[in-house]
Amino acid sequence: MTKHGHHLVSVIMPMHNSEKFVGKAIESVMGQTYPHWELLVVDDGSTDHSCDVVRAYARQDNRIQLLINDDPVGMPSAPRNFGIQRAKGEFIAFLDSDDMWLREKLSQQIPYFFHDNRTAVVFSDYEKIDEKGRRSARVVSTPDTTSYQQLLYGNVIGNLTGMFDVRKVGKYYFENIHHEDYAFWLSVLKSGYIARSTQTVLALYRVRGDSVTSNKLRIVPWQWIVYREIEHISVWRSIYYYMFYAVRGLRKSLI
Repeated sequence: MTKHGHHLVSVIMPMHNSEKFVGKAIESVMGQTYPHWELLVVDDGSTDHSCDVVRAYARQDNRIQLLINDDPVGMPSAPRNFGIQRAKGEFIAFLDSDDMWLREKLSQQIPYFFHDNRTAVVFSDYEKIDEKGRRSARVVSTPDTTSYQQLLYGNVIGNLTGMFDVRKVGKYYFENIHHEDYAFWLSVLKSGYIARSTQTVLALYRVRGDSVTSNKLRIVPWQWIVYREIEHISVWRSIYYYMFYAVRGLRKSLI
């Protein structure tokens, strides 16, 4: 156990029709070696038995709460924001209902927040798994640190690995757009903070054929919207950053 072991971590898990996977996601939080967490599972209009699965786990562990988003929009931004509003933790982390954490995720990451006053985000490498959860060493590696300016060249913070320090920056919320996670981490770092990576694999990202980002052609405009409409970067500067983003995206897709 880390000496920084008494800080509450709020884990936000958006959920929509995830009865097939959400149990494993919850178990990966319950299995953390760091015990001081609350898990807020926010349902966004599920029509299957997802909520029943979560209720069963909540009866086993009072750190788990099922919240219902009464205004579902079909995008993860709304349930994440719903959870952030109700989060009590000094740190907030994210895990989608079809992904998983490895046991040391929280205990490895928390000490990095105490390196200096500039570190507001901690993230890590992650490994891609197939729809059935099989691992094959498809690791997405990360740099040791990143800043707002560096992040403009492309997102290196996998949302399932990212955690931010509410004590330093306050609460931030997601834009209701695609690539909302990228815009979110940019907003957190924009005031001059940095993000540190453990550079260890601490999470498992499930690649699904029906995921929103599985159609690569659909996501082409999303990055442009982040540059132009969210960050208000000039056209030529946006083109410059977009070129780097495209190369990084291609490399990541080949892993």
